[in-house]
Amino acid sequence: MLFAFILIDKPGRGELRQRLRPQHRAYLEAVADRLAFAGPLTHDDGQTMLGSLLAIDFPSRDAAHAWLAREPFTQAGLYASTTVHAFVNLWPQKAGFAPAA
Repeated sequence: MLFAFILIDKPGRGELRQRLRPQHRAYLEAVADRLAFAGPLTHDDGQTMLGSLLAIDFPSRDAAHAWLAREPFTQAGLYASTTVHAFVNLWPQKAGFAPAA
């Protein structure tokens, strides 16, 4: 089942986010085959970081929470709040694709 993670940063933690980004990306890479989408939440300027939005397939809610507990940003205390919801993707993605590398 897909689980959507809504992860909001603590204010003033931009430096911490940037410093840990390589570890965060490596952690996501380990579940890349189960990742429906992932990316930063930003303020309306599209640049100022607010948090993260992820949708990842896990066998259970417990597995999703266990994964989040080991996530580098979580372990470093970056997030002010974390919310995990079961998610059913009923709409084929038409927009929001990552830029070509």
